[in-house]
Amino acid sequence: MPSRTVFFLSDGTGITAETFGNAILNQFETEVRRVRLPFLDDVDKAHQAVRQINHTADIEGRRPLVFATIVNLDVLRVVKEHCQGMFLDMFGTFVEPLEGELGIKSNHRVGRFSDASKSKEYNDRIEAINFSLMHDDGQSHADLQGSDVILVGVSRSGKTPTSLYLALQHGLKASNYPLIPEDFERRQLPPALVPHRKKLFGLTIAPERLAEIRNERRPNSRYASLENCRAEVSQAEAMMRREGIRWLSTTTKSIEEIATTILQEIRPERLAY
Repeated sequence: MPSRTVFFLSDGTGITAETFGNAILNQFETEVRRVRLPFLDDVDKAHQAVRQINHTADIEGRRPLVFATIVNLDVLRVVKEHCQGMFLDMFGTFVEPLEGELGIKSNHRVGRFSDASKSKEYNDRIEAINFSLMHDDGQSHADLQGSDVILVGVSRSGKTPTSLYLALQHGLKASNYPLIPEDFERRQLPPALVPHRKKLFGLTIAPERLAEIRNERRPNSRYASLENCRAEVSQAEAMMRREGIRWLSTTTKSIEEIATTILQEIRPERLAY
């Protein structure tokens, strides 16, 4: 059973509160029940949130944990003064001390992009996501030169989720391209990739794990057999070594770890946060 209920409160999307709160909670070996309360942008909604938090405290007999990123001072005041949870004000903890240190006031804006239609960073991020979707799994060769990075590897080695993570979180135009048996027979990179060799980054995976993943998609097929997975992984890794492509194994790594390693290697001049 969950040991505690955790609330994530915000007058925006709550993504910052959730991301930061979960990063902290992951340091503790405990199960929690998570409740998201975004868009608390007026006092009435604040009182509703307080009633929900306090009801949870009464039912469970212990204080809920409350992570909050609230810009609206009236909303913040209601929650701080009336909720019976352990209140963790992310902005009060970090933004206010930084204001003192830097000698300037923060923007106090709701969310990362207060006006998405006028935000170049936001529009660049959307463009990167669209680019990565268009260039997923080798669907399009058009404008591969525009890629910040091109991920290569056998099917189901983690290329697509990594590409989309790099686009969504960092605004990078990340293409991905599968290495297939025909490439291994020719012992050459796919022709479309040759001009962009410096942008390539390889992903590999343990054959046993690859077979598990492929069997979920196409059970009892040659595609998913351990023998075939071993052959494909071995030939893909041989090609990467032969072509001088940087690569890593995704077997035990999270998408975040994979993306961070790639960023350290390619060191793009432009990153969005």
